[in-house]
Amino acid sequence: MNDILVDSPFRQDVLKGLSSNPKYLLPKYFYDAKGDQLFQQIMGCPEYYLTRAEEEILRTQSRQIIQSCAGTNPMFDVIELGAGDASKTLYLLQEALRLRCSRQYYPIDISTGMVDYLDRMLPPILKGMQISGRAGEYFPMLEHIQAESPTAKLVVFLGATIGNMLPEEALGFLEQLRGLLQEGDYLLVGFDLKKNPQVILDAYNDKEGLTRDFNLNLLHRMNRELGADFKPNQFEHFPVYDPITGSCKSYLISLLAQQVTFDDTVIAFERDEPIYMEISQKYNEAEIQELAAKAGYEPVDAFFDSCHQFVDVLWRV
Repeated sequence: MNDILVDSPFRQDVLKGLSSNPKYLLPKYFYDAKGDQLFQQIMGCPEYYLTRAEEEILRTQSRQIIQSCAGTNPMFDVIELGAGDASKTLYLLQEALRLRCSRQYYPIDISTGMVDYLDRMLPPILKGMQISGRAGEYFPMLEHIQAESPTAKLVVFLGATIGNMLPEEALGFLEQLRGLLQEGDYLLVGFDLKKNPQVILDAYNDKEGLTRDFNLNLLHRMNRELGADFKPNQFEHFPVYDPITGSCKSYLISLLAQQVTFDDTVIAFERDEPIYMEISQKYNEAEIQELAAKAGYEPVDAFFDSCHQFVDVLWRV
């Protein structure tokens, strides 16, 4: 194992999660190069409606979104938390350029490879827009950007990433984010809406097994980067959805009693023991409004796809 990873946050978080009861892993570590590739495939699979719904919103309503922000701030920087490949955000950025409301885009992503890709790919497409990608955690990167640029901000948090937190965690996140913004700044957040439970469950259990492979890839990553000896074929992907709470959760289930080692650390698994991998929280409109009020934002507008499966909400600080 590479010694430089002995005290890495990745290793520390993994050992903490697997030593807990119940065991868990943090979903931010899904996104190595293979994880990025698998997630791009997931977004294109038939069952995964979220990307198509939000893409429709931004393709057809970006002008209204930008105009809503420009009413208060005629010029603003766009900051994206968890930019990914920015394929949906591109509609917003193109409209911001057309309306002469922004010339600066800061994509923040934990994946260095994705940030490098955006820094290369976007400048020829967005002529006149300065692209300044940042690889790292959201809040430290946002603090640096705020210190560098006094311009008003539109912070973009798409893809229902807010759903990767329980509602109380989402509230804490939004409150912390608000503390880093200035009065008059805007926040655009994507929420997946509650709907037929089978539609939701199918989105996280696609027939091709891409979501399964995405979850299992984290075991491969720990083997490769942390010197663990997981046998991924001895774990099974298991998603569940509760239509009352709106929580869609994914687990990896140990198919037998087994042990996994990280050098001198041994992690024991019982047969059928779960590892909690991630949550994708779903909301109704009243719950979204309540979240905005509790976190201290002023709702400005809400933009829905034509099937009313997804919403991008615009809030002001």
